[in-house]
Amino acid sequence: MNITQIYKNAGALLEGHFLLSSGRHSPFYLQSAKVLENPKTAEELGVALAKIIQDSKIKVDCVCSPALGGILAGYELARALRVRFIFTERVNGIMTLRRGFEIKPNEKILVCEDIITTGGSARESAQVVEKLGAQVVGYAALANRGICNRYQSSHQFEAKECKLNPSLPLFALEDFIFETFEAQDCPLCRQGKVAIKPGSRGN
Repeated sequence: MNITQIYKNAGALLEGHFLLSSGRHSPFYLQSAKVLENPKTAEELGVALAKIIQDSKIKVDCVCSPALGGILAGYELARALRVRFIFTERVNGIMTLRRGFEIKPNEKILVCEDIITTGGSARESAQVVEKLGAQVVGYAALANRGICNRYQSSHQFEAKECKLNPSLPLFALEDFIFETFEAQDCPLCRQGKVAIKPGSRGN
């Protein structure tokens, strides 16, 4: 699958000045909701991601995603893996498991996002389910922004800013290597351009 072309065809590869959920700024933004609004495409992406995970031979009992951005990707991945799906969400800024979802002791959970930048939200979700007795076996995403290292990728990064557990694999369909900046170092800010936040958090 040509993941880059899929994002372009859906009008989901945006160019401008964006504030990412990680707090960093970028001249590019991946709007996965535009890709996932097509159920057929969402299913195909979920199946492709599931194939990578199945080939790795890790056991997965459940997929968990942080709301809101990861829900559609996580659900399609769980459907392709034929396992149950749950999600965490923020309550007063704190990631929480609600809505009657329960964790079984030592349940093997894969945490899935639509996009992994630093992996902060995915790591928060992992910590929530780990505290409830789960065993997190890895992370997954449709696309990896190139700060964390993807499973079996030819691109390897320093990963200093990656917040994911480095001992666990990150499965993704593609690396999108866009330059990102801390706000105080952002050249677009110095040009007087205002960063917009097209994602789900804080909108």
